[in-house]
Amino acid sequence: MTDLLGIDALLSEEEKATRNRVAALVDEHIRPYVGQWYEDAVLPESIFPVLAEAGLFGMHLEGYGCAGRSAVEYGLAMQELEAGDSGIRTVVSVQGSLAMSAIYKHGSEEQKQQWLPQMAAGEIIGCFGLTEPTAGSDPAGMATMARYRSGEWVLDGAKRWIGLASVAGVAIIWAKVSEEDAATAGVEAGVRGFIVPTSTPGFKATPITRKLSMRASIQCDIELEGVAVPGDALLPKHPGLKGPFMCLNEARFGISFGALGAARDSLEVALEYAKERKQFDRSLASFQLTQQKLVDMAVELNKGQLLALNLGRAKDAGTLEPYQISVGKLANCRTAIEICRQARTILGGNGITADFSPLRHAANLESVRTYEGTDEIHTLILGRVLTGEQAFS
Repeated sequence: MTDLLGIDALLSEEEKATRNRVAALVDEHIRPYVGQWYEDAVLPESIFPVLAEAGLFGMHLEGYGCAGRSAVEYGLAMQELEAGDSGIRTVVSVQGSLAMSAIYKHGSEEQKQQWLPQMAAGEIIGCFGLTEPTAGSDPAGMATMARYRSGEWVLDGAKRWIGLASVAGVAIIWAKVSEEDAATAGVEAGVRGFIVPTSTPGFKATPITRKLSMRASIQCDIELEGVAVPGDALLPKHPGLKGPFMCLNEARFGISFGALGAARDSLEVALEYAKERKQFDRSLASFQLTQQKLVDMAVELNKGQLLALNLGRAKDAGTLEPYQISVGKLANCRTAIEICRQARTILGGNGITADFSPLRHAANLESVRTYEGTDEIHTLILGRVLTGEQAFS
């Protein structure tokens, strides 16, 4: 309906099958209910087994019970989930692209065997504790510390805006390790990742309330007070900020596709409404100004979809550069939020109700464009590539 460029023909049959399967899941399990979830500010945990059974948790990872799908298939799945709601797509992103990817990319074989199969099956939900109350765009400024004491790591600090933390069974917590503690433990100092069961004494997750965005979702404050975990809870590979950034890039890639799902859904809702709604004895769709809005939205949507597909092809070929993910995240979040806002105008006053999705999508995208790197951060990443000059430390 909105594919003006024949993008569907660029997809393989397997890619289309994955997309259609996830779209059907959204139609059955999410779209009929998400408006009420959003209004009530709840994320029903009953959706977790549905997502797990569909093979969506860690679907781009190989082995350990994961589906091992391609980057493009993962992106298309994220697009369909976000056509339902950004909060539902975030569940899969936090579980697979952040928590599971951290263990998959940085963990030992023993850690992978212990955690990943249960997480892929949805038996254990994970969260990813990087952002702090005073360290968002500057993760190097984190204050959370991990100290080595008698063969254990003891974590103290705080995290904020951590998805799924209050329902998670395990948390990946990023903390600083001093030179002294690193020498005692025989590891490298700096920012390190730790696998922390959320039942550990001293770990407390509190959902953030009064949100005006991502209401059908869970984000939390985490308090860490003397949280003691075994010495082998440390993720051994890729010390430093490279560790969390590798995971963030997985999530940012998914957002490059996902945000366009919200945009496409908004456009489709506005298009159907314009065809059916009568004003001045004519359908809204018959007016020139309405057609201009619809065309502008469709053209920008298709451009964003081509960008996302190009990134996916590069990722599958192993040629994707991290800064190119910034292009996708920055451009497609901008595109998506403008489409959702424009789609709402076609709905008139009816568009501010939960009966229609565009304003809900637009509100959610205010969060999506902020997390995993703000517009400003991605702009400066790309500015550094273009000029060779570092505009931020």
